[in-house]
Amino acid sequence: MSSLSTHVLDAVSGQPAAGVRVTLERRAGEDWQPLGTGVTDADGRLRDLAPDGLDAGVHRLTFATGDYFAATGQTGFYPEVTVAFTVTEDRHHHVPLLLSPYAYSTYRGS
Repeated sequence: MSSLSTHVLDAVSGQPAAGVRVTLERRAGEDWQPLGTGVTDADGRLRDLAPDGLDAGVHRLTFATGDYFAATGQTGFYPEVTVAFTVTEDRHHHVPLLLSPYAYSTYRGS
């Protein structure tokens, strides 16, 4: 089974984004099945969001960025960021998020 980790970096401060709530879901037909939730640690990382592993298919991570901005005294444009991705092979998947109040980017990490 595939594994999954993520991390969030506050691109404005250049520091890890600690305390960001992250939800993992898997597409099941037209619906989304919840697989897990967690909160980034002091290093902005969530190391094992899918302890039971990931099956092949489409998944999505939803980052509660609005809550993070509010907690850090910032005003943000995006109340949440959702990143959908496809698992096609049995390996570790790492999905980082680079975050600022008015922009974000992501990529397939290692």
